[in-house]
Amino acid sequence: MLQLIKLLSLRFSGFLTEVISIATSKERLKQLFRVSLYSNAAFLLIANAAGSLLGFAFWIIVARVYPAEDVGLASAVIAAVGLLAMLSHLGLGMGLIRFLPHSGRNASSMINTVFTIGTLVSVITAFIFIAGLSFWSPALLFVRQHPIYLAAFVVFTIAATLSTLINETFVAERRASFVLARGFIFSLLKLPLPIVLAAFFHSFGIFASWGMSLGVALLLSIFLFLPRAQPGYRPFFAFNRRVVNDMLHFSFANYLSVLFRGAPGMLLPIMVINILGAEPQAYFYMALMTGAVLIMIPEAFSTSLFAEGSYDEHTLGLNIRRSLKITFLILVPAVILILAIADKLLLLFGGSYSENATTLLRLLAISAIPMTINAVYLAIKRVEKKLKIIVGLTAFAAVSILGLSYFLLPRMGIDGAGIAYLIGHTTIALVIVASWLRRQRALRLSPKRD
Repeated sequence: MLQLIKLLSLRFSGFLTEVISIATSKERLKQLFRVSLYSNAAFLLIANAAGSLLGFAFWIIVARVYPAEDVGLASAVIAAVGLLAMLSHLGLGMGLIRFLPHSGRNASSMINTVFTIGTLVSVITAFIFIAGLSFWSPALLFVRQHPIYLAAFVVFTIAATLSTLINETFVAERRASFVLARGFIFSLLKLPLPIVLAAFFHSFGIFASWGMSLGVALLLSIFLFLPRAQPGYRPFFAFNRRVVNDMLHFSFANYLSVLFRGAPGMLLPIMVINILGAEPQAYFYMALMTGAVLIMIPEAFSTSLFAEGSYDEHTLGLNIRRSLKITFLILVPAVILILAIADKLLLLFGGSYSENATTLLRLLAISAIPMTINAVYLAIKRVEKKLKIIVGLTAFAAVSILGLSYFLLPRMGIDGAGIAYLIGHTTIALVIVASWLRRQRALRLSPKRD
């Protein structure tokens, strides 16, 4: 154990020295953005940052204009749409990142086949969810009782599914700048709408503001941005069986991993509203959305790592080290900042949000550190096509987080979900680090055995 701690300390010391060297050298910072791993990740990070900041502004407006109960109901419906979009995705976006770079003339057919499948599946999942609301989420039964809410729910589910798929198409084409453009349009459009719609609707005003902005950004992406990323692209319904067969095995395993990875973020708002009620759900969701600003950092770099590894596996080792260095360079100061100002940050939504969600936000901020290790490791395994490991780890994370949350929420309130997040991701990160250190030690000792 002492040897393990000593080795880990030495590794961290070397890493910290390298990070400081990069941060204090203008020339080295310039060199970073000449590397496609960093430039692609930078666009993704800027896109996520802009989206998160503008999304932050959106929820501040919403929290100030609507009562907490309406915020809780609308945020739970948005989370449900996100869950269904994740289900409808079928992992095909990851398949696009892996196979689109080498598809040649079949590129447009592959893209349209994936979009067609996503559209059909999202319609089916939306109606199944609505039909079974009394079973899995009685708190959301009002969606089924209002025709306009019902129609919007189905349409926005389709838009959310296709938005995810088109983002991954841009990543596959190494044109993450269009992810930034789409996200910026979506985030900017939705800012004034809650104020306008508040005069006519309650929670639907929040939901409609979010969904209509998503739809406009999606249409611009399909008809304006995608033809530039993929020259000659034209949208049409298609089903290329060969494309589906080639991608199915890889995509399905990744689909399971995407489901497991996204399940806590999508299911917990529904769990919270049914266990604790609409008002605690509002507090929980604001902390979750604020904490997501940190999670976007490892997500951006792990996605870029996967895309780069799909183009050239020979550079994987180098890109892993690069990803870890730059991710922690950005993440660690951000985590420290959130820990220091969490209560003041939540005051932007209102005093009750700061009073009820500060501890949860701090727990989520700390969780971002082990989540970085896990995200990079999963990107490596996707490149290596070791899909059983990916599914196993993400399944463990989902089951542990949701199981602990179900147990802790009635006893500790929304803070219980934060503790579950931290325990679940830290456990996996410790297993990954211990496994890596064992391999490194075995490599050092192997020449002596000869």
